[in-house]
Amino acid sequence: MPNPDNSTPPIPSSVLILGSGVFGLSTALSLSTHPSFTHSTITLVDRSAFPAPDSASIDTSRIIRADYADPAYSALAAKASKHWRGEWGADGRYDEVGLCLVADSGKAEYVKKSLQNVQGLVKSGARQAGQGRAGKDSVQVLDTREEIERVMNTGGGSGESGYVNWASGWADAEAAMRYCRRKVEELGRVNFRKAEAKSLLYSGNKVIGVELVDGGRILADLTVVATGAWSGKLVDLRGIASATGQVLAYLDITQEEQDRLGKIPVLLNMSTGIFVIPPRDRVLKVARHAYGYSNPTRVPHPEKHSESMVVSLPRTKVDEPDQWIPREGELACRKALREMIPSLGDRPFSYTRICWYTDTPTGDWLITHHPCYEGLFLATGGSGHGFKFLPVIGDKIVDCILGKTPEEFRDKWSWPEKGKEDGVWTDDGSRGGKKGSVLDEEMRKGSRL
Repeated sequence: MPNPDNSTPPIPSSVLILGSGVFGLSTALSLSTHPSFTHSTITLVDRSAFPAPDSASIDTSRIIRADYADPAYSALAAKASKHWRGEWGADGRYDEVGLCLVADSGKAEYVKKSLQNVQGLVKSGARQAGQGRAGKDSVQVLDTREEIERVMNTGGGSGESGYVNWASGWADAEAAMRYCRRKVEELGRVNFRKAEAKSLLYSGNKVIGVELVDGGRILADLTVVATGAWSGKLVDLRGIASATGQVLAYLDITQEEQDRLGKIPVLLNMSTGIFVIPPRDRVLKVARHAYGYSNPTRVPHPEKHSESMVVSLPRTKVDEPDQWIPREGELACRKALREMIPSLGDRPFSYTRICWYTDTPTGDWLITHHPCYEGLFLATGGSGHGFKFLPVIGDKIVDCILGKTPEEFRDKWSWPEKGKEDGVWTDDGSRGGKKGSVLDEEMRKGSRL
């Protein structure tokens, strides 16, 4: 029978990791240095050459914050932040410009809880305390819109109240992933293969590896599915996790604008989900952390090959090179830009992208042995907030593989009860937009202003 969490499973002689995103690559790094896996062979398979152009983790920027309403994630993010201030953030990979976390009137519960957790971390010494950037207190409460606009210093702002945490910031996502990949390669323990998984291989109630689209097979004692928003194609996750598409838009700016805006805080409105990250190399990004779009797709059932099922799966620029975000998403980004940085409000977007999350109902990750199949481990369900944990999440995943799931995450990361099968929408208090949008329906309404 499969090993339940927090038992002591046998050490596999071979480990196969599917997916080279944050969860997959960090797991490969941690396995490579963990003494329990000294004699285990490690293979990592991804369908794309690294870095995958449509991976959620390959982008200009990701927010780095310990600003969570949930104290467990807040504490773990604070540990990750120490690494971002060190080697992981060196050479420009991390910029601690601060995070201005705000909300509209009557919708500030997430922000209030985040503030309490961050203030608790400061008091305990777990988070950078005392004086932050430019002699400012590391956490400053902002009670009015005027105070928010004063902190942003862009001529605009967002939200009615919130706070700024000067000990948060943003990371160059692609550069950080390249750094992680180099660390894995230098250890020389992982065999990287470019191939696309077609289906898992089963022997009774045990997964013994993967069948590839080209007809090949890779066998392993333990298979780790870390395929992000594509996970629902390999494992039946209906009602447990589902892919949702999020809108990102980029615009070119002048050198004078870069100099003026390059060190503003990240601005994130938890009521709308809209955020702006300071520009680099004269490109500014505005995006929305929302319920997103589903993309219902019929695929073969991963366990019952004579059947099929409908799940939401990504549809990216790899599939459609000319893809542009739906009109609804562009309008939301445009409205926010006019509000947050009025001087750029009418600047045309030069590039847009749909970024695909692997959402769970609560926003908790799925890091666990499969309850029915021995030899199968899930490391997915990032729910749009996994990247900031890149320096530490691999160690936690390996702990879970070994049956040593951290107590504070044991229930959060375990295999949950199955919910409705008509799609998953994350309700963790951090999402904006509307629930239930379908990509094709929105695209039919128009995709360019």
